[in-house]
This record gives sequence, C-alpha cells and structure tokens, in this order.
Amino acid sequence: MVKTSAMGSLAAEGIGLLRIDHVGIAVADLDEAIEFYGRVFGMRCVHTEENAEQGVREAMLAVGSDRIQLLAPLTPSSPIGRFLDRHGPGLQQVAYTVSDVDATCAALRDRGVRLLYDEPRRGTAGSRINFVHPRTPAGSWLSSWNLLLAGNMYRHCGRSSTRSWRLTKSRSPT
Repeated sequence: MVKTSAMGSLAAEGIGLLRIDHVGIAVADLDEAIEFYGRVFGMRCVHTEENAEQGVREAMLAVGSDRIQLLAPLTPSSPIGRFLDRHGPGLQQVAYTVSDVDATCAALRDRGVRLLYDEPRRGTAGSRINFVHPRTPAGSWLSSWNLLLAGNMYRHCGRSSTRSWRLTKSRSPT
C-alpha cells in the first residue's frame, strides 16, 4: 500500500520509500565518462571520490536538480568490475530516498529479506549502505538485482537529501 506523507512525497508503507534519488551507471573509465557526459549532455560533476572498501571510484553528475552516479571499478574483481565483465557498461542501479536507513533495513529483515551486511557500511560521501542479497526469497526479480540502502549520500554532492535506498542491478558483490 502507498500513502502520502506529511512532506507530500509517496512512502511505501512500513519501508519509508519517498522518491527516486538517482541512477547509477557502470563505466570502465571514470575520467573519460565524466568528460563524455559533460561534453555531450552538458552535465556538471558535483562530487567525486574513491571508496576502497566498495572497490569503486565514483562521480555524481548534476542534471538540473537530479543526479546521475558514474561508477568505475578500482579492480576487475570489485563488484563494479564484475558487473562490467558480465554486463558491460550501462545502467547498474536506481536509487530511492527513504526516511530512515536503519528502519528500512529492520522492516526488510522483518519481512524475511536477507541483507548482505549485518550492519550498514560506508558508501558515497560517508553514507551508510547495505544490500539486499540477490538470492533472498522475494521473487524472481531479485535473481539479478541487489537492493542497496544508503544514508547521508548527498552531504558533499550538492543535495540536502540524507537517506537513499538503491536497487542495484548486479549479482552478489561477494
């Protein structure tokens, strides 16, 4: 069931889903991709960082008030490296803002969803992230999609949003 919150956004009852936050695109070369998206589409890079724990170098690009995240692997064996090897460059995730990452994780666990980490880990701009394991018994769509939960994603990315929930198209990052 979907209800309208006091802020006027849609929230999935019991999960806290508020809105689409950004899309993530897997790329082989981050600098080349930033240049391409800037030159061809006029997008402006508002944040870059390297996250060794997640094995990714990433950039957030502004599209008006929206964001596209470019993700490049630090090594071929990283989750993004394996995604590129299996699927090639392209759409890797769709992100959703949620009201509370910890509450969303708890609600998903209560619904029998298996998360990848016991506790959230560090993601973009100091966010706290967690994935829904792709083999969780929640329907066939999870066989190729991971769900990523994140918080404080846009502290340094030109946004005031503080909570994100991402569906990540890839296999298990293990």
